[in-house]
Amino acid sequence: MKQHTVIDSPYGPLTLVAEDGVLCGLYMTDQRHRPLEETFGMGVPPRERSRAWGSAEEPFTETEEQLQAYFAGELKEFTLELRLNGTPFQRTVWDQLRRIPYGETRSYGELADALGNPHASRAVGLANGRNPIGIIVPCHRVIGANGGLTGYGGGLERKQRLLDFERGEALF
Repeated sequence: MKQHTVIDSPYGPLTLVAEDGVLCGLYMTDQRHRPLEETFGMGVPPRERSRAWGSAEEPFTETEEQLQAYFAGELKEFTLELRLNGTPFQRTVWDQLRRIPYGETRSYGELADALGNPHASRAVGLANGRNPIGIIVPCHRVIGANGGLTGYGGGLERKQRLLDFERGEALF
């Protein structure tokens, strides 16, 4: 059974999604590739919604605590159990994202090299854009080969704010 909750953050509301008690989604408002609201049970009669989705806080307690510590500048690496639903290639890219240290960046090409396929930077970018657990799986740490900001499902302004925050250049 999937459950969700919405929490406040310095970026506005974050929708957290869990499947069988394991975090499988973190979505920002207006995020590209965000599931439709109907998939969270919105607009569905309560009797039908309860069969497939529940709104609850319990499976999200640890996630909320770690996100609060991150936004307070006290946590640099998340230690949550995650369920990353995607293709094998996407999951490999997402695993590489989790290896980028706090406050650092990597280019799409550098990630492709790390995967042993230096010509896969475009595929890496597509997988990066489909990351279902933003912030915790730090896709915001991926930049263009020239060091410039490139696409981010949560918007380039949010990406810049996250990078500035992690570099100690801005506080929330």
